[in-house]
Amino acid sequence: MNASPPFSPSDRASALLDRRLVFVTGKGGTGKSTVAAALGDLCASMGKRTLLVEVDARGNLTDFFEHARVGFAPEEIRPDLYCMTMNTEDSLEEYLTIFLKMGRVSRLSILSRVFDFIANAAPGVKEILTIGKIAYEATLMEGTAPKWDTIIVDAAPTGRIVGQLDAPAAINELFEVGMVREQTDWMREILADPLITALAIVATPEEMPVTESIELYEMTKRLDVRLQTVFVNRVLPELFTTGEEETFEHLREPAPSRYLEDEVKGSIEPVFEAARLAVRLRRSRVEHIRRLKASIPVPTLYIPYLFVRDHGQRSTHLVAEAIREEMGL
Repeated sequence: MNASPPFSPSDRASALLDRRLVFVTGKGGTGKSTVAAALGDLCASMGKRTLLVEVDARGNLTDFFEHARVGFAPEEIRPDLYCMTMNTEDSLEEYLTIFLKMGRVSRLSILSRVFDFIANAAPGVKEILTIGKIAYEATLMEGTAPKWDTIIVDAAPTGRIVGQLDAPAAINELFEVGMVREQTDWMREILADPLITALAIVATPEEMPVTESIELYEMTKRLDVRLQTVFVNRVLPELFTTGEEETFEHLREPAPSRYLEDEVKGSIEPVFEAARLAVRLRRSRVEHIRRLKASIPVPTLYIPYLFVRDHGQRSTHLVAEAIREEMGL
């Protein structure tokens, strides 16, 4: 199977939401889970029956909706929005039940213990069970329509996402014929269809997240899944125009400065230093954004820095609205 087709400049920024299966990745600390939760919130608000999948069982995806943790079975956490947490052993039992007609397997069974040994010894086994379950959800139908309009996956971070998405292809290469080959074939067909599946990267306007995002883009060229969108999270606003900066500098001169200090009965220097810092931070981050855009030719969407202490339902909705506005919806 060939690598995913190149990005077309004619693709709309909102085309990501036309895909049934979206994997969201990013360097740890960039807000990957925040964006995944916000995309789920946005899709559900548009009337799409949406499934959020948390790959890391230690994650906190439901915290973004102020909801208790969920298990392997999809659970509705708000209208049109469902969430599930991946578990490879549950995924194996479901696979054996559906595809091999073996019935439910006890967690204490010999087969379960054998699986634990193989999964820890053979690279790609846990990944294939994760990707297989997600791909299977994308095939489910209710009547003549797909069960899920959109599946948003809070996937592995940039350091591990290639191994996760490449697992079906890697195992596929080991088997030319047989059941394993057949199973990985249908997974790859789903992952490689650019009208079904897409990858989104979340970065912040800083050196390391941008570097890792560019490196990941180069690696995705050999994957079945196509990179569709880059989200730049925590973008600082442009607080002052050039003219306003000049005014600030003029006010720091001795005469205006003394006048202002007399008026406020205190030093105004911290205010000016804060203004300078804000300008420096914004401009240094702009250079990272320019580098990112120049290196990755896909739609780049910006999410403003939210000056909040926690990430509950309100902040998730704010990020969702920022994405909606960026997509022109």
